[in-house]
Amino acid sequence: MQTITKRILGVIIVLLIIGIAFYPRLKKLANPPEESPQAAAGKAGPAGNSAAVEVMVLRTQSLDDKILTTGTIIPNEEVEIRSEISGRVTSINFREGDFVGAGTVLLRINDADLQAQLQKLMANKKLAEDNEARQRRLLEKEAISRQEYEISQTNLNGILADIENLKAQLAKTVIKAPFNGTIGLRYISLGSYISPTSRIATLTNTNPAKLDFSVPAKYADAVRKGSTIRFTVEGSDNQRIGTVYAVEPKVDPNTRTLLLRAVSPNGDHRLVPGAFARIELVLNAKGNAIIVPTEAIIPEQNGQKVYVLRNSKAEAISVELGTRSERSVEIRKGLQPGDSLITTGIQLVKPGGSVDVRTIL
Repeated sequence: MQTITKRILGVIIVLLIIGIAFYPRLKKLANPPEESPQAAAGKAGPAGNSAAVEVMVLRTQSLDDKILTTGTIIPNEEVEIRSEISGRVTSINFREGDFVGAGTVLLRINDADLQAQLQKLMANKKLAEDNEARQRRLLEKEAISRQEYEISQTNLNGILADIENLKAQLAKTVIKAPFNGTIGLRYISLGSYISPTSRIATLTNTNPAKLDFSVPAKYADAVRKGSTIRFTVEGSDNQRIGTVYAVEPKVDPNTRTLLLRAVSPNGDHRLVPGAFARIELVLNAKGNAIIVPTEAIIPEQNGQKVYVLRNSKAEAISVELGTRSERSVEIRKGLQPGDSLITTGIQLVKPGGSVDVRTIL
């Protein structure tokens, strides 16, 4: 009897010890702690909650269909100053880098021998004129034949022609600027003997400036006189405007490109001939295009789609894309002005699912 009582007491003691040891865990199982809203949202996942998104209200805006290309700045006018005749330089009337007007005398060549010839011809002219006048009076009195008179007249006309020829030669000894421009570096000195092959200097007019550039042959039907270009040059971020004024009538068979030339104002003379230019040629300006960010476009097997917000729900819309740029794309079909386009958070959006609009652009 005492033995049984001891065993029962031993079992009771063991059970008490076990109960005390496991009591905290049993309490947690019986009364689980409440979860925070954030934890519950994390467990619930996107399917059970609204996705946080940003929405953009679509509006029409101007869009230019354009070609990106490169080109070169060229002067409006440029010429190498050379002499038409040979001779010794007697005066130089310009300084390197000077701006000169059209008709300004730049250089004179020794004309002493030509002046002497002219004086001789002028004396012969006076004698021939007197002889022609005397022969004419005699012809009127029928004292000489018409043939004799015509000989004197021909002699006078020959001298007059020689004088005009000599004056033309004298005019070539004076070299003038053919147009307004800036004189470049000088390659001759006072007293130099020059010929038509001698390079004297370069005269350049840079206002307006011109640009030469090429576009692929496939755009031959799209480019035309009057097309607008926008361009920048090396060393400057300032965008300038120009106008195409000439188009080569044929495609270069070697490069399969079409050469164009544009003109742009250059009153500040910042456009230097020979400089490299990055050019945007505007083919067509659209005034009512719908433009969306590229990240809002979702590729599909048969095209592209976007999500729009309608009645607080996300709705998938198939779209047709148009002109692209680095960060945006034109929507040709599928969207209308006023639609609310979901631009961010689209990876959490499901068709017909609720969304939590955080920002409206």
